[in-house]
Amino acid sequence: MIVRIFDKLSIPYFVTGGMAAIAYGEPRYTSDVDVVADIPLELAAAFVAEFPFPEFYVEEHSVRNAIHQRHQFNILHPSTSLKVNVIIPKRNEYDRLRMSRAAPLELEPDFSGQFASPEDVILKKLTYFQEGGSEKHLRDIASMLLIRADLIDRSYIAEWAIKLGVSVEWELVRHRVDASGETGNYV
Repeated sequence: MIVRIFDKLSIPYFVTGGMAAIAYGEPRYTSDVDVVADIPLELAAAFVAEFPFPEFYVEEHSVRNAIHQRHQFNILHPSTSLKVNVIIPKRNEYDRLRMSRAAPLELEPDFSGQFASPEDVILKKLTYFQEGGSEKHLRDIASMLLIRADLIDRSYIAEWAIKLGVSVEWELVRHRVDASGETGNYV
């Protein structure tokens, strides 16, 4: 539904986080959907109107605040407990590059959505691992590297890992994956 709304309103977006890691790697449970979306301020009201209360919970002032601060807001679907984290991209080189590298993935026959590149999913997961230490990020990265080995540009990851300050984490996970050869045994 959210992909259709972004497309309807011509809002540039891409799915990232756990959902993108699942698309490129192994299935796992995730309780939310992370989407980077460059919502123009003038579309805030129209965007919120697509999620009527009480079926959804999203506040227009939260959307406007997130756009101004280049931060995030949430869309809640109380009957399913689904949460969508909508992240407004920063105005920096890396976020502009991530947006330009997003590509369509087929979600169902004749319907696709924009997804972050696998390399950019890995880089963000390295950042989240550095910030919080959760092993789930390393498991996601490992499954992506093993399942999509031929499609992942490791030189791009290495270059941006240095720029983003996560090169130590990249070398750690890369070494573990290369040494193990199996998703479940990389740690």
